[in-house]
Amino acid sequence: MLRLLFFLVPLVLCVFCLVQAISSRDDEIRHLKKTWWILLILFFPFVGSIAWLVAGRPQTVQRRQGPHERSASAFPEYDRPGRFAATDPRADEEFLRKVRERAEEQRRKHREQQEREARGSDEAGPAPEEPTA
Repeated sequence: MLRLLFFLVPLVLCVFCLVQAISSRDDEIRHLKKTWWILLILFFPFVGSIAWLVAGRPQTVQRRQGPHERSASAFPEYDRPGRFAATDPRADEEFLRKVRERAEEQRRKHREQQEREARGSDEAGPAPEEPTA
């Protein structure tokens, strides 16, 4: 039983640290690059895992947001670091106005095209039938 414990604990520790190292963001890992930590844990499972826990693991301090980042807890995709949002409400409003105008223009062109196609098929009338012999 003791032999199993000496084998199982380092294995579980190695797998835990390896998964944590792989899933951590590159800019949050301390002291070495992510690749080096993964290699250290793979080649020296027990020592590498302990070193990861002590020196490499990201700290659980909340990352400071950039000047153009925002978070909206109702939509997790907006919590992504690096997601930029408008900081000037007037510029944001101007952008939305242009989008609405462009959408209206596309709708108008589509309606006109449908009307032309409807008039074109009405003017042509029914297709002449070929005489059957």
